Amino acid sequence: MSKHHVVIIGGGFGGLYAAQAFKNQHDVQVTLIDKRNFHLFQPLLYQVATGGLSPGDIASPLRAVLKNHKNVKTVMGEVIDIDVSRQEVVLRDETIGYDALIVATGVTHSYFGNSEWGKIAPGLKTIEDAIEMRRKIFLAFEGAERQDDADEIRAWMNFVIVGGGPTGVELAGALAELANHTLRRDFRSIDTSKVNIVLVEGAGRVLPPYHADLSEDAEDHLRNLGVNVKTNTFVTNIDGDQVTMKRDGREETLRAKTVLWAAGVQASPLGRILADRATASLDRIGRVMVDENLAIPNHPEIMVIGDLAHCIGKDDKPLPGIAPVAMQQGDFAARFVEARMQRRAIKPFHYFDKGNMAVIGRNAAVADIHGVHVKGFLAWLMWLFVHILYLVEYDNRLLVATQWGWNYFTRNRGARLITHQDNLSLKKKNQKQHDMKYYE
Repeated sequence: MSKHHVVIIGGGFGGLYAAQAFKNQHDVQVTLIDKRNFHLFQPLLYQVATGGLSPGDIASPLRAVLKNHKNVKTVMGEVIDIDVSRQEVVLRDETIGYDALIVATGVTHSYFGNSEWGKIAPGLKTIEDAIEMRRKIFLAFEGAERQDDADEIRAWMNFVIVGGGPTGVELAGALAELANHTLRRDFRSIDTSKVNIVLVEGAGRVLPPYHADLSEDAEDHLRNLGVNVKTNTFVTNIDGDQVTMKRDGREETLRAKTVLWAAGVQASPLGRILADRATASLDRIGRVMVDENLAIPNHPEIMVIGDLAHCIGKDDKPLPGIAPVAMQQGDFAARFVEARMQRRAIKPFHYFDKGNMAVIGRNAAVADIHGVHVKGFLAWLMWLFVHILYLVEYDNRLLVATQWGWNYFTRNRGARLITHQDNLSLKKKNQKQHDMKYYE
C-alpha cells in the first residue's frame, strides 16, 4: 500500500512546523519544497541588518533540522505552477504529485504600486534584504566620514524608515543605539550620535495593532533614543536621495542617502496561481481566503497556511502575519491531513493568542500578554527569552544568547560588514573631476 503523499511548499515557520508534525505518521510521505536550503528566523532579520547578528545565527539548514524525520524528503527548487486537476506541483525542472498540498510561501514587501522604490529603499524579508540593508546603513557612515560639505554630511546622516510597525520600530531603536553607542568612537571626522533617524508612519501612532498605551510607551522610548517619529505622515515619492513626505496636506522633502522600507506586504505569486487554478478567492494584498480548516473551499486537499493565508480569527478580523500564527497553523495542517485520511471530523482551526511584543532598544520593549500590558525591562527580558526559545536549532540559541550577552555588556556589534561595493562612490561629486585634472 502506497503512502499518502503530502507536499509542503515553503520552509518558513508554517511549512517547517507542518513537516515536523508528520514525524510519527508512518503512513505519510512528506516532500518539503523551498527555493532556499535553510529555514530563516525572520523576526531577528533587523539584527542582521544593524550588525548585531550574522546571517548564520538566525538560519538553519532544512536538511539538518529534518534529518531525524525519516518520512520527510527535502527538495530545493522553485514552484512555478500547480496543476490542480492532476494534483501535481510543477517545478522548473520536474513535477511532483501530491495527495495533499500545504502551501506556505508567505509574503514579500509591497511598495504600494511604486515598485521602482525597491531599488532605493530595501525591505526586510530575506537574508539578502538584511545584508543589503546592512550595507546601506554602514556605507552611510563611511560616506559621511569622507565629506567636507555640511549639506552632504547631513544627507548621509539622514536615515528614513518607512513604516512604524514592529519591524520599523525595532529597526529605528537598533539604528539609534548603533549610532549613539557602538560607532561613537569609530570615526574621526563625524559624530555618529548626530544622526537623524526619521520614522514615518501613516497611522496616528506607532505599532498600530497594539493597545494605545503600549504604542505611546514605544514612541516615548524612541524619542528618548533621538528618533524623530512622524505619525499621520505618508511617503509620497522617493527619487534618488530625495524623500517626499506628506502630512495634513503639506509636503516636506528631505535629502536622505538611506531609506529603509518596513511598510506594507503583498502575497507571494502562488496566491495568484491558486486563484487561477483552484478558483481561490484573494484579499486585496493577494492572500488566499481559506475556510475554517485552512483549506481552499471545494479543494480540501489544498491547505494554505502562514502569511499567505487570509484566515479569520475570533474577532472576525484576519489573523496577523506573525510566526506564532504560522506555527499553530502548521501543526493543525498535519492533524487535518491525518483526519481526512482516517475519514473523521476535526475541530476547526482556532488560534491561541499568546500575546504580542516588540523591542525598542536596550532594556526597553512592550508586550501584551492576554490583556496584561508589560513595558520596559521586564518586557525586554520576556522578548529575549521568547525569541531564543523559538530559534529552531540549539546551536543557534547558544550563538544568539552568547552574542546578545556580549553585546549587552560591551555595546559592540561584531557583524558590521559591508559587502557588494560595486560602483561604490562615497566621495563628493567633484572628486572625479579633481582626479581627472590631477592625471592630465
